Amino acid sequence: MIVNTHSHIYDEAFDSDREQVFQRALEAGVTMLLLPNTDTRSIGPMMDFYEKHPDNVRVMMGLHPEEVKEDYKENLKIIENHIEGTPLVGIGEIGLDFYWDDTFKNQQFEVLAEQLHWAKDLGLPVSLHTRNAFKEMFKILEHEQDGRLAGVMHCFNGTADEAHAALTLGFHLGLGGVITYKNCGVKDFLADIPTDRIVLETDDPYLPPVPYRGQRNEPAYIVKTAEKVAEIYGLTTEEICKITSNNAMSLFKL
Repeated sequence: MIVNTHSHIYDEAFDSDREQVFQRALEAGVTMLLLPNTDTRSIGPMMDFYEKHPDNVRVMMGLHPEEVKEDYKENLKIIENHIEGTPLVGIGEIGLDFYWDDTFKNQQFEVLAEQLHWAKDLGLPVSLHTRNAFKEMFKILEHEQDGRLAGVMHCFNGTADEAHAALTLGFHLGLGGVITYKNCGVKDFLADIPTDRIVLETDDPYLPPVPYRGQRNEPAYIVKTAEKVAEIYGLTTEEICKITSNNAMSLFKL
């Protein structure tokens, strides 16, 4: 059994073959998919897929930092209203992203803080997206951490110091296809990270692992990430799948 802690299988990239993609995931041993939404438009497709496959899918709810625009307050309220009555395992995908544009930088801080408060109040972990913003992210987390915050540094691709800062703050590292890339620096220190603090993910349809780079990513490809992580730790793929899935089940109370 493999728990994939971050999949966007509801995305329009899968509109033509979503069920076939899901079946390939099951055949690969991926028996649980955690789906974070990104904005108000993604709630419907995500919930539709969850309702079709309630035994193998769990959902999160949040406003992605790249979706923080002029109407962020309205969108945040819509998402907050959807939280009530929805069986969530986490708040996500939330975070900070200053890679393309930092026009709404202050608003991203505000939105992240509010959603961290939701997580603490509801007793839920968070799925944190951090891009070109580790310094700012850690400052906010240090301020907000009162013993109630937990979650995953989604698609972690930071330095060793940033990894250990995340661990100190009580977070797990989410490992996806990037770990299979030649220029990924995480490979150099991953073996020093305790195995009880890592989880596996795909972020499909984005960031496919080798040998699928340049193609659409899909949940079944998590096996390639597991193989690479196992190689780094000197463990079998089966051992890494078991360890990371147990970590995910504990963190997200699956």
